[in-house]
Amino acid sequence: MSEQREQRVLDALEQNRRRQPKFTAPRIDMSHGAGGKATSKLIEGLLLPTLDNPALAPLSDAALLPFGDAQIALTTDSFVVRPLVFLGGSIGELAVNGTVNDLAVSGATPIGLSAALIVEEGLETEVLAHEVEAMAIAAGRAGVSVATGDTKVVERGKGDGLYVVTTGVGAADPKLNLSSASVRPGDKILCSGTLGDHGAAILIARGDLELEAEVLSDTQPLTPLVGVLKESAGPGLRFMRDPTRGGASTVLNELARDSGFGVALWEEKIPIRDVVQGACELLGIDPLYVANEGKLLAVVAPEVADGALEALRGVEGGEEASIIGEVREEPARMVLMYTGFGGTRMIDMLVGDPLPRIC
Repeated sequence: MSEQREQRVLDALEQNRRRQPKFTAPRIDMSHGAGGKATSKLIEGLLLPTLDNPALAPLSDAALLPFGDAQIALTTDSFVVRPLVFLGGSIGELAVNGTVNDLAVSGATPIGLSAALIVEEGLETEVLAHEVEAMAIAAGRAGVSVATGDTKVVERGKGDGLYVVTTGVGAADPKLNLSSASVRPGDKILCSGTLGDHGAAILIARGDLELEAEVLSDTQPLTPLVGVLKESAGPGLRFMRDPTRGGASTVLNELARDSGFGVALWEEKIPIRDVVQGACELLGIDPLYVANEGKLLAVVAPEVADGALEALRGVEGGEEASIIGEVREEPARMVLMYTGFGGTRMIDMLVGDPLPRIC
């Protein structure tokens, strides 16, 4: 009887996941920007039906647009992090790396960026100069130029210091076909390093947590990691994403939903620093829901998984890479965690907004 009840629950969840989201909220709240279920409903229930077109429909990190005989990758992002400076980085560096990374995990080679600065009246010139310099240094490390931009100033109290909007253009790789539709049961899921570092760094910078240990944000360009993955996995590289808003759980739930397959995770294989785990326990949240700004998740064919893992571990920023799970036929469109105690638990998409304004 218990097995039949469990199957009914799974069937109900499956029907719900197949349903087209409807946006019925009368007002926008903070949860709509958290990267989880509320964000998906906003995008897929309100924005996508109106703006729908072939380039937008995949809702990937970067759109692929035809350009003569080739394709270009186009992405844009806005950064509203508070505080502006935190251990391991700042909003300027974050804005460059975040956009470069969206191009990189789409398989594209970044070509150039644009940047729009929305500055609040009264911001100290020294602060603005620091962030522009941070952007220049980050762009240099990533091998791209901030080629154009715009600056606006808003009234005091209307801009929270500084917002940055960046757009990136890249050259798509014609040899790659990265998509949730490309994954197959048996494929392995790679994580390039420890999860939750950026979110924990922001919490400590705000003073929300009193911890003696220091946690640095993981903000960095992913281009070197993507490069070795492309070389080592070749056509066996099926899918890549950087788990920013909503964390790894959101990426994996979207993968399961869009591919129609299940995702199995092995708890003991997921790299999380003890201090990050402790910080999340204090707040009652799962590190899998916490944003990262310098990590990637990749799905690769099983025959190339070990080689891809070794390649990642040989690159700076990938030393703690791990194979954390695999794609399975069942349960369809669900993410299950196999715990260290021998049990399982479902990893659902983020609900609510536990960590506002972290990217």
